[in-house]
Formats: sequence, C-alpha cells, structure tokens
Amino acid sequence: MAQMFFLHFFGGSEMTLLIVMAVDRYVAICKPLHYTAIMNRRVLLGSVLLSWTVGFVHTMSQMVFTITLPFCGPNIVDNIFCDLPLVLKLACTETYVLQLLVIADSGLLSFICFILLLISYTVILVTVRRRSSDGLSKALSTLSAHITVVTLFFGPCIFIYVWPFSRFSVDKFLSVFYSVITPLLNPIIYTLRNQEMRAAMSRLRTQHVSSRQTF
Repeated sequence: MAQMFFLHFFGGSEMTLLIVMAVDRYVAICKPLHYTAIMNRRVLLGSVLLSWTVGFVHTMSQMVFTITLPFCGPNIVDNIFCDLPLVLKLACTETYVLQLLVIADSGLLSFICFILLLISYTVILVTVRRRSSDGLSKALSTLSAHITVVTLFFGPCIFIYVWPFSRFSVDKFLSVFYSVITPLLNPIIYTLRNQEMRAAMSRLRTQHVSSRQTF
C-alpha cells in the first residue's frame, strides 16, 4: 500500500511539473523579455506547491478505496512492483467500479496531460515559426530533450492504465521500461543537452583521435 501511495503521489506530482516546465519553455521562448517578470519566485513556489497538491489528491482519491478492500486469497503480484490494476485483482470482492475509477483517474489524467503538453509544444513551434526560421531551429533544439522525456514518461503510463492488457508479459515489459529504462535515459538525455558536457566530450574525442594518430 505504501509503494502504491508513493508511486501515484510522485507520478501525479511529476505530471504537474512537466506541464509547468512546458509553460516555462513557452514563456522563455515566446516572451523572453518578460520571463523574469512572469516566472517570478512567487509563481515558481506556487507551481511546486500545486504539483505536490495534485500528487496528493491523485493518490488519495484511489488509495482511500483500495486500502479498505478485503484481501483473503493470494497475496503475490506477478510484476516487478505493486500497482493498483494488479492489486485490485487480488481483492475478495467485486472491484469493477474501482477499476473504472483507476482508469478514469490515472489513465485519463496521463492522457489529458500528454495531450496538453503536445498542444503547448505545437503552440510554441507555430509561434516561433511565424517570427523566424532560425528561431524555429533553436526552439526545436531546446524542446527536443523535453519532448523525448515526456514521451518516455507518458507512453508506458498511458498503455498500462488505458489499454486493457490481459497478458502479464506485456505489463512486465512496460513496467520495466517505465521504472528502469526511463529513469536511466532521463539524466543521459539532459546530460547530452548540456553544452559544457558536450564540449568536454568533444575534447575527449579529439584527444583520443590525436593519441591514436601519434601511435
């Protein structure tokens, strides 16, 4: 129960933070001269508090009903972590309504946030394209890392909660991708986007090539 609580708590908070990051990208790219006035300290603190609030409400809206369910049968979840869709199947009562609640809460929340993020990126690209072609390439370079991370985060999440999989092998693959591969790729993607890191890698590559030529 604690694992599921924190899973949905941090998941809901991260979804909200990704939307806040999209708004931050829009202001930085489309209204750079007003960035410090719009994204001030008060707005940033409010965004952080909003993300934690959304995460708490999101997880409590499901855990309040789940924690009171009777579990009198097997207590083994055939997956790499405990999550609501699989745990509900172990309950000794009818959970059809609660399963619909999980799909509506987690699945639709993930899907709606993903669509809103795509709309925000489209608005940014269209706005920049109307101004200059050079700005469009810079905007694509700036948004590429964020779009990649958003796709890796929401893709498996939407499939897990919206798509009614009956095969555990598919669920396990998506769970591994969501809980292992995505957290590993996120720092790699943002690291490669860092200019200082790219310059350091370029220097190492140049030194390696020159050393090979010397030998």
